[in-house]
Amino acid sequence: MSDCGCGLEQSAMLERKTLRALIAINAAMFLVEAIAGWLGQSTGLIADSLDMLADASVYGISLYAVGRSHRMQAAAGTASGFLQILLVLGVLADVVRRFYFGSEPASGLMMSVGTLALAANVTCLLLLAKHRDGGIHMRASWIFSTNDVIANVSVVISGVLVAVLGSRMPDLIVGTLVAILVVRGGLRIIRESRESRSAERKKLASRDA
Repeated sequence: MSDCGCGLEQSAMLERKTLRALIAINAAMFLVEAIAGWLGQSTGLIADSLDMLADASVYGISLYAVGRSHRMQAAAGTASGFLQILLVLGVLADVVRRFYFGSEPASGLMMSVGTLALAANVTCLLLLAKHRDGGIHMRASWIFSTNDVIANVSVVISGVLVAVLGSRMPDLIVGTLVAILVVRGGLRIIRESRESRSAERKKLASRDA
């Protein structure tokens, strides 16, 4: 099996199938959360929607890396991390804007759409479970989806607090926390990608020696 490469080809095919499903789920949820966040004046939902957009892009990069060299997979992981961090700037800008100019987040919309996003990301994790120990590009996908579940739960909780306290501050705080979570995930995968490239270089150097 290993001589003909059939095992690797089958694994690559399964990864591509999983990643296409993940792209579809995250792209759809980006649209849903972005519209809901804008209409419901929720920074938390907008932050989560941008996280979904970043994830869809990450999965697209990972899809490109499937079946390619170890170096290409590591480069895909690095690009994914930087993309996550870049999109966080948009989230933080929205937090600052709403803090100074005010907002009236719709708690019911936050809770319902946040729950829907949570279900979507749990589905993504189930799809990724069999690939979590694969290449760095697939580990990046697992890390981001795990962060998404935490972010979704935070949005739902903030919706409850907005309703109970009658304040927009829980929404702004959660929007900021989601941004920090995304940055941490981005930095983690960048670090892992660099370590993976370094290990591969050492492996090749020892083989040549």
